[in-house]
Amino acid sequence: MNDFPERVLRIGSRSTPMALAQVEQVSDLLHKIEPELDIEVVPVTTEADKWQGDLAQLGGKGLFVREIDQMLQRGHVDMAVHCIKDVPGDVPMPRGLIFAAYLPRDEVRDALLFPAGSDKRTLDDLPAGAAVATSAVRRKAQINRVRPDINVVRVRGAVGTRVEKLDGGRKTDTKIDAMVLARAGLDRLGLADRARQVFTVDQMLPAVGAGALGLECRKDDDAVAYLLQQLNHERTMTEITAERVMLHGLRGHCNSPIAGHCITEPDGQLALRGMVFSRDGSKFVHAHFWGEGMNDPAVLGSRVSAELLRQGARDIIQGIPH
Repeated sequence: MNDFPERVLRIGSRSTPMALAQVEQVSDLLHKIEPELDIEVVPVTTEADKWQGDLAQLGGKGLFVREIDQMLQRGHVDMAVHCIKDVPGDVPMPRGLIFAAYLPRDEVRDALLFPAGSDKRTLDDLPAGAAVATSAVRRKAQINRVRPDINVVRVRGAVGTRVEKLDGGRKTDTKIDAMVLARAGLDRLGLADRARQVFTVDQMLPAVGAGALGLECRKDDDAVAYLLQQLNHERTMTEITAERVMLHGLRGHCNSPIAGHCITEPDGQLALRGMVFSRDGSKFVHAHFWGEGMNDPAVLGSRVSAELLRQGARDIIQGIPH
């Protein structure tokens, strides 16, 4: 089967080991459909990758995808592989671009890591004042909700670099006692054995789009769109739609303290949980609805965001005290 025109398929990607591992995974899947496909990976070190400060000062995590999206719009690359949790929810899709496919979702849960050689296993094992590193406001809020005595410190960089910092192999401003990372990222880099405590979804609600990879291309590039659509996982697409409609309704971006997770129940019914936290975790609102009737993911996402807003989510997101 060789339906794809004879042309090179250029994939735009961040130059981090994680991003390149994801592109390799996608390339393997594409070669199963088109064994003769000529793929060229075009790595780019984005402005956000170079910046070591707080991403919010630079414009948020959306910067990880913006430069690659611009390359796609200009025709410098033909497709991109994005972690959906990095794609902003408060702005429309870039003009002329679509997500043609979502891969089957990986692990959505977060994991707690300790320095190599530590005998600690869980968050409960940490003493008061311990430093737990994470880059996500969502994680910080949920850790401080159950352990307000823990000092959550910000850490940036590629996952491998962060693990080196945890183990003391790289200099940090403060000694790190533990670290929270996405389980899916550890799996993709062969570091799954470093996860000591894997938080349940009840203990730490995931980020919107957690564990999901989206394949993006130009809307008018029919050949690439058709090729990618053959990899689409319908259930993942449906669940992501519910989560992202909720995020959009909350006008949330990647640095907002918002969590959301949609699942498909055994009977096919969708269920979506959403939470919005204050940055220290002391205030939060929560909603959990099922996709009744038409079981429409967009309707479900709208219902959950409306309920969160009714409970005061907008003020919490903007940090307005009550």
